[in-house]
Amino acid sequence: MTGRGEPPEGPPENPPGGEDEYRSLVFDESFVRAARLQEFSAQERMGEPARAVRSVGALTVRSTRRRSRAAVVLVVLITLAFATAVYIGFRNPYPKPVARHAEPLRTTVVPLAPTDEVPGGTPETLVSDGPAAEFRTGASGINLPPVRRTENFSNSQVTAALTTVKDYLVASSIDPDVITGRMVRPVGRLLDPDQTAQFDRSVSAPADDGRHSATGWLVRFDPADVELADSDVRVQGSLSYAETGSDTLEVVSDHTFTYTLRPAVSGPHRADDASLFTVRRELHFVVDREDLRLHRLEVRSSYVQAGPQSCSADATGALRPLLAGERADDGGPEGTDPYATGLPKAELCGTLSVSSPARTPPPGPDAATSPPGRP
Repeated sequence: MTGRGEPPEGPPENPPGGEDEYRSLVFDESFVRAARLQEFSAQERMGEPARAVRSVGALTVRSTRRRSRAAVVLVVLITLAFATAVYIGFRNPYPKPVARHAEPLRTTVVPLAPTDEVPGGTPETLVSDGPAAEFRTGASGINLPPVRRTENFSNSQVTAALTTVKDYLVASSIDPDVITGRMVRPVGRLLDPDQTAQFDRSVSAPADDGRHSATGWLVRFDPADVELADSDVRVQGSLSYAETGSDTLEVVSDHTFTYTLRPAVSGPHRADDASLFTVRRELHFVVDREDLRLHRLEVRSSYVQAGPQSCSADATGALRPLLAGERADDGGPEGTDPYATGLPKAELCGTLSVSSPARTPPPGPDAATSPPGRP
């Protein structure tokens, strides 16, 4: 017995359940939208017992309207925020800080004239038996004081200011290339840009006007006259600092530098033709926050005493030392008569008086003393 097969006339053209069974029915869009129903929740049916279902189409329309209103509100809020930011940008209630400009350096250079002949000797003897016997050598003689924060500057910022000042003192008073007149760049690169033009003019065209003396910025000898008999410079002095404003620190340095010099002559030198030359420099520096960031400073004032020199020596461009066996050609500073008529004239010069060396230990790295007053 065979299974169920196809009728003898073949399979029916339109079998039940085929695609053409509902071809005569047309489902338009309104019919489909109206047929989308959703049953209310139990809570909703308790309030509206007559309605068991709701149209999904109506719910979708209400949801779309709510989203549209939320989008409009968001756009309005963004627009208001942007307008507020623009308004505050143009009407900033906080005043813009005024940029601070460095003041010109004020310089005073006082030659110290010897009363007798300048003593000579070997570099070793002059240092060991002279007033600089207990001085330290080079940068080790420039010690930082104990650092404590100020009201507006941290410990690290105070240390940075003192370190910049020390770098300036080393470059302008100890660097052999600077003190022998070969270069000035190590000093100029540490200055505030507002003082660069004044510094350049001072070293290229020095003048005795209290503003453009090269020896107010640095220690420099004329290589045609003298040379270093010993490259070691002996140093002793102190540093102090104070906050002078919410954005500025003032640092005061007071150091004595001792150089061993001899005449710049060709050929061999005598062993005892060296002599000592002493420079005392009291400098006032100002360092602001921008200077701290860029490792630079402003030199506000410079008071220099240097000798042995003649009172008549022009020390604006370079110091003019009297060497071993020489005397001051003008006999020391002249008197000033306040009763004389005519243009007042007073010579700015001092008498070099060297005391015996003090056999006391030099100040250590933690020594903190205020610079003594000008002698």
